Amino acid sequence: MKKDFELEQISSSEWTLPRHGEMRVPGMIIADQGTIEQLQADLEGGAEWNALVQVRNVACLPGIVSASLALPDVHPGYGFPIGGVAAFDIAEGVVVVGGVGFDINCGVRLLATPLDREEISPFLTKLADDLYRIVPAGLGSEGKLRLSVQEIDHLLQEGARAVVERGYGLERDLTFIEEEGRIPGADPSAVSLLAKQRQFRQVGSLGSGNHYLEVQTVERVFDVEAAAIYGLSEGQVVVSIHTGSRALGHQIGQDYLKEMARASERYQIPIRERELVCAPIESPEGKRYLSAVAGGSNCAFANRQVLAHLTRSIFTDLFNLSADEVRTVYDIGHNNVKVEDHLVKGEERTLLVHRKGSTRAFGPGREESPVPYRPVGHPILVGGTMGTASYVMRGTAMGMEKTFGSGIHGAGRALSRKKAAKKYWGEDVKASMAADGITLRTRSMRGVAEEAPGAYKDVECVVQAAVDAGINLPVARLRPVIVLKG
Repeated sequence: MKKDFELEQISSSEWTLPRHGEMRVPGMIIADQGTIEQLQADLEGGAEWNALVQVRNVACLPGIVSASLALPDVHPGYGFPIGGVAAFDIAEGVVVVGGVGFDINCGVRLLATPLDREEISPFLTKLADDLYRIVPAGLGSEGKLRLSVQEIDHLLQEGARAVVERGYGLERDLTFIEEEGRIPGADPSAVSLLAKQRQFRQVGSLGSGNHYLEVQTVERVFDVEAAAIYGLSEGQVVVSIHTGSRALGHQIGQDYLKEMARASERYQIPIRERELVCAPIESPEGKRYLSAVAGGSNCAFANRQVLAHLTRSIFTDLFNLSADEVRTVYDIGHNNVKVEDHLVKGEERTLLVHRKGSTRAFGPGREESPVPYRPVGHPILVGGTMGTASYVMRGTAMGMEKTFGSGIHGAGRALSRKKAAKKYWGEDVKASMAADGITLRTRSMRGVAEEAPGAYKDVECVVQAAVDAGINLPVARLRPVIVLKG
């Protein structure tokens, strides 16, 4: 192990990277032994991308508080590692493009139905076909909404509410979306015309890559109290929708890479990786970027709201349900930056928290949670793989202390897309899933190979590492029945 990256183990699933050189805080990695060994092997092997190096680089940024964090689904990203969390002092800290990434507010919407597996079994093929027909998916996919620049501006500011006003969903859906589906402070003038043009026809589309729509069953409930509060029970049919801000978010990222690079130079902030370009939080550039991210986040909320409406319509038609019987359990993002209040060494501080491939995981009592969920904290929606399982989890008081109320967002990649495409064959993956009772509909067999279950870490190990560290607790495990991929 290279001397500057020697880790100190402090528990079965917690490791520290001590301060050295220009690090302002230590690194803290929460992970299982296998993940740590892989991170170290990548470092020793000279891998071009390395999450430990990225944890160190983030720890060098101005104004960072407590630690540069990496959660159990950690793997290399652009600038920040995926699974990376960092909080910054408002007066002295920075806002970082790589701390949000290009798929702004990529996240998950969970819908619950009153149905069980037996009730949908005779209709699996038709349900899969209807979803495939109605839900736009795939690279460059387009939704049915055709929006003008003015309508995009309204979407940037109002988020999910803007599409509920147009008949896409129910008013009560908004109660069960993070920030009620609208992050304040969005300024349409901070978003380029090109970004808006790329969104004209993409609201209500799934996209490609790791995005998906899955019909799932609640295989097991671990936390009876929390599951009852969330309205989940064993055998129940639910739907997970995973997507983000599509091309608009990506363009915002591209635009601000350039703008923040100039800002980093202007404010003389050393940059160790291209995507770590940043600006002081209170600077004109920092405020402008935060306004753009708020707009991108609002578009992602609106996108998932439309997709949820389309999904709901299929279930209501096929199974003769009323619209309010297909409930929004929760909708939460995992590529975000937010101003939040946290206790740091017993002192309440207002911080700017970056979560890259990490989700807000607030424990009991926080006002940010919907009122019905406050006794246990809001749900954490953890995507596994399309051939294994996903999880609903919740936050803890310990997680509030250790990770600024952050949680895992998925299994985390073990192989790059390129390596996965070389190792797996899409048709073989599809056949293996079929043998396990999972119906797949896809527009790209290469995409299936890239997203093969074997390209990801074992979600059970990732979940267990979070549990062992006391930061997140399992509520329910969800098994896929139907998978829709781009």
